[in-house]
Parts: sequence; C-alpha cells; structure tokens
Amino acid sequence: MPFPTLHPALTKALQARDYAEPTPVQDAVLAADPTRDLLVSAQTGSGKTVAYGLSLAPALLGDEPRFERPGAPLALVVAPTRELAMQVHRELEWLFAEAGGKVVSCVGGMDARREQRELNAGCHIVVGTPGRLRDHLERGRLNAGALKAVVLDEADEMLDLGFREDLEFILAATPSERRSLLFSATIPKAIALLAKNFQRDSLRLDVASATTAHADIEYRAVRCAPQEGEHAVVNVLRFFEARAAIVFCATRDGVRHMHASLTERGFSAVALSGELSQNERTHGLQALRDGRARVCVATDVAARGLDLPDLSLVIHADLPNNRETLLHRSGRTGRAGRKGVCVLIVPVTRRRRAETLLLSARVDCVWSGPPTADEVRAKDEGRLLADPVFLNAPLEEDVEIARALQARHAPDTIAIALASFLRQRLPAPEDIEDPGAGRPEGPRETRPVRSAYDPLRERGSHATLDGAVWFRLNIGRAKDADPKWLIPLLCRAGRISKAEIGSIKISDRETMFEIAATHADTFIKATARMADKSMRIERAGSGPQGAPSRDRHAAKGPRNKQSYAAGPNLATEAAPPRTPKPYISKAQRLGEIPNPASVVAPSVKVKPSKKERARRRAALAETVG
Repeated sequence: MPFPTLHPALTKALQARDYAEPTPVQDAVLAADPTRDLLVSAQTGSGKTVAYGLSLAPALLGDEPRFERPGAPLALVVAPTRELAMQVHRELEWLFAEAGGKVVSCVGGMDARREQRELNAGCHIVVGTPGRLRDHLERGRLNAGALKAVVLDEADEMLDLGFREDLEFILAATPSERRSLLFSATIPKAIALLAKNFQRDSLRLDVASATTAHADIEYRAVRCAPQEGEHAVVNVLRFFEARAAIVFCATRDGVRHMHASLTERGFSAVALSGELSQNERTHGLQALRDGRARVCVATDVAARGLDLPDLSLVIHADLPNNRETLLHRSGRTGRAGRKGVCVLIVPVTRRRRAETLLLSARVDCVWSGPPTADEVRAKDEGRLLADPVFLNAPLEEDVEIARALQARHAPDTIAIALASFLRQRLPAPEDIEDPGAGRPEGPRETRPVRSAYDPLRERGSHATLDGAVWFRLNIGRAKDADPKWLIPLLCRAGRISKAEIGSIKISDRETMFEIAATHADTFIKATARMADKSMRIERAGSGPQGAPSRDRHAAKGPRNKQSYAAGPNLATEAAPPRTPKPYISKAQRLGEIPNPASVVAPSVKVKPSKKERARRRAALAETVG
C-alpha cells in the first residue's frame, strides 16, 4: 500500500530515498489524528524516525510549501544517546530538506558553544540528549516558548539510564498546548505514568509490540564451557563471516577485554563504550560503515542508535539481563526486510537462565554446540570456491602476472599458494568442543529430586552417577582437599558442569571422583592441557583403590553404616538395636572388687538443713547435761 497524500516536499524526499510503501508503524501513525498526543510501542528499526517526522509535518508546515525563516524551534526531539540523536538528526535533515527545514543537534560530548551559535541563528527542529538540552534550557540558550511538538524517542531507555528528572524538567519547560509523541519499544508502568502526567488524552498504538521477536531474525543458542565463551565467540564470527557483526558485552571492562582479544587474533574490530570520546566513537562507526572494520564490540547503552545497514550477525557474549534488553540488542539486525542471525553464548552453568530468557521473549531458538575448527575450515573452503574474484573480469596487468606465474610454476603450485595466501588472512579458529554432547536438544531434562535426608549432600559429595568413570587427582586431605573448591576446579579444568560430577572420595594423598561416561573423553582431553602441571588427573579404572565398586558389600548382607559412595542401604530392614554391655574392669573380673551389677547401691546421703543441725545440737546438749 503506497503512502497517503503527504506534503509535496515530503513526497519528493521519500521518492528520492526509494520509499515506496510505509512500514507498519508509519502507516499507524499517519492514520492517527495529526493533532492528538500519541504513545507508540514499536520495535527497534521499524522506521519510527520517519514516522514521527511525517506526523509532525502538518503542525510545522501547515499549507505552506516551505518553512518560514528559521527562528525559535518549532519541534524538539529527545533521544537517549549521542548516536541515536545524530541518527535522528540525519534522518530529519533529508526528510525536510526539500521544504527548507533546518535541524540542529545538541548532544553531550560536542562543542556547546557551536550549538549555542546555531540556536541563536535560528532553526526549525532541535534534536538532542536529555542532559545537554536541559543545560541549554537552564542557561537560556534554548527558547522553548514556540514549540508546537515534543518527541521522546526510546523513552523506556531514557528512564532506564536515569534521565527521569531531566525529562520532567524539559517537558515542564515546554508550552502546555504543545503536542507530545512518546515512542518506546516497551510500555512499562514508568512510561505509562510519564504519559499520564505530560500528555492529554493520548492515543496508544501497539505496532508489532516488542513482546514478539523480529520475524527476520534467526535465533541460536550456543553451549560452551564456562571459561570458553571467548573461544565460542571467535568460532561463531569465523563460521558466519558476516559483512558486519556486533558483539555485546555487559560491562566496559568486558568490551575492552573482548576487543583486545579479537584484535590480537586478527579480526578488524572496533570498540564502543561510554568511556570513549565522541571523536573516537565517530571514527569507529565510520570504519564499520566503510568496511575497514567488520566487528563492533559494544555495551547495551553504547549500541543505542547504531545504524549499520550491512549488520547481519549479533552475538550476545554476555547474556542479557531481561527480555527487553535481548530484543533491543537483537533488533540491531534483521532490518528493512534483511535477514539476520542472533547468537547467544550460553555457558552450561547458565543454561537455565538462558531458557527462561528465551521463553519470556517468545522466540524460537535452535540449541547447538559451538562451531568446531573443522566446521569453520569447511565453511572457508566453500567460501573460497565461490569467491566472486573468480567471476570478475581480469585486469590487463593481472593477466600478465598470471602468465608469468604459469611460465615459472605448475598450476597445482599456483593454486596451493593462492589458497595458503587467502587462509593466512583469516583468523585461526579455536579448538573447542560441545560440553552438552550426548544430551537431547532443547530445554534441559528434569533432574531427579533428592530426598529430604541425603548424607552425600551433607558430606559435600554429589550423588553417584550411573555408568560413570572414576578419575584420580594427586591432591588429598594433606593439602586441604575439599569439595567446595575441588568441584569448581574440575568444572573449569575439564570443561564440564557440576551435573557431570558424581561421587567424591578424599583420602590423605589423593582424591577419587566420578565423571559421567558421556563426558569422560572430553574431560580427560581438557585436563591434559591444564597450565598447572603440579596437578595430575588420570583415569582410575573401575572400582579403584579407595573407591570401591558398588557391589563390593553385596555378599556381606545388610550394613548398618551408610556407604559414602553408594548412599544409604535401604535394601533390607534395619537390624534391631543392640543392648550395650556394662563395662567390667580387670580387677572386677579377678574378684578383687565386687561386680557393680551385684552390689546394691547405697542410699544417697542428704545434707541436713541448718534448722535440723540446730535441733540436733540442742538435743545433744540436753543429753550431755
């Protein structure tokens, strides 16, 4: 369906940008009353900027063919981050260029004096971040008296970043009769309360709500060992070889570490975080747009407003905190009808958290292990054979070099050299294995519930596993061996989870423990690469010394004591309690001292009271007298 009848200048601008049909959010906003306040919920990358730009046009232009001379601003757009504000500034510039509109940006990290000069020169629309706009309002540089409309873009994110007071100050400084439009991916209670306080009879529009994921995004969850998340990211990047990819980390330190690691491996990567200057961020984004960099490592906040048309891969190196963050991160790809892939790196210790997150986001996700080095090399081979370089018309100087090579080398030698040259430019994949191999795909199976009394849990050991393999560690009680630190050590060194560890027996000089048979081979390969060579882990076979087989006592009948490895013995009824025998010393057995069992205990002497002693003394005195 084509755009409805718009202002001629806007129609011309849309045609120049090849806008043939409106997106759902644009269609919904244009169908609403152009004088009514709006509360719009729409997905990231759905065309919101053009939507509210078209919606503002009737109030700003009216029936005039062009804007009047710039003066006090007529519209104010507030965005949470510098990148998003600059992106909105660019979008509105081309949209109102044919109508002579002047758009000024006011964002943190830029020259405030230059912004002041542009505001004094006059403009029609101001786009900025909350802190910088409030600063201009307090200093009297921004005249809000003529504003006809105010737009809050990504309002939920601004509240999450702590801009509530700034937003309330900005809205309170605008005329009460102005029109207000709130755009947000989600409508939490805080946004609804803000709309109630600063909007008049607003119309709520839920367009492709963020409770459902983008249809053009394929979600994948990659299992990995807790300490191999970085290796999983490397192999995922190498497996897909996207034109542009973004890796999300939870903290600035995580961004620095991941960026340094990827750069060291040979990836052309840039980092985006809140500690970078605006100049550094601008150069990094430009490198991504130019193709000089292919990977962007960023935090959630720094990635707000990123507009990378070729972005086709999003990797969550750290799991998002909630559903909204997951959908906001993933919304960086799958835009404008393009397909995208979203990969979650899930350590086996956080699988349940990932399952809950995906369930709340209502996305269909494919679970798998990380791409192996062999799978990455197979992908490289296919990409090499299908490289467009073999289809392009050769240049004359290239033909001369090819003839010289053919005259000096055999065709096989030339082909091998080409393959080797192309391979050397690619970062090497990591040797990594699937820690969940042997388990069924999909949500994790339900574990058996332990009984209320579990002596193994009290003693710090796991329950015995069926079909487990015994291993021996050269650390025992003499070196303070304890399950509290042994279990995390085994998980890190063996790339397994706590669920794959069974019984643990600690002796003076060594520790015996069980590993699930499905993970035994992976465990022994991983522990062979431990950096600490003073610790030795080796197979102990079936029923090793100090770790008896489970049927060792089967022929001895019922046991009163519970086995540490096999749990309580409930196979037979408990034996009747035994009556303890009294202790008899050697002198008693020889007859020198009577057996206490045959001696009648003497009566207990009771000390007379003070009154009784006085009475006895008086009676004795009378007798003597």
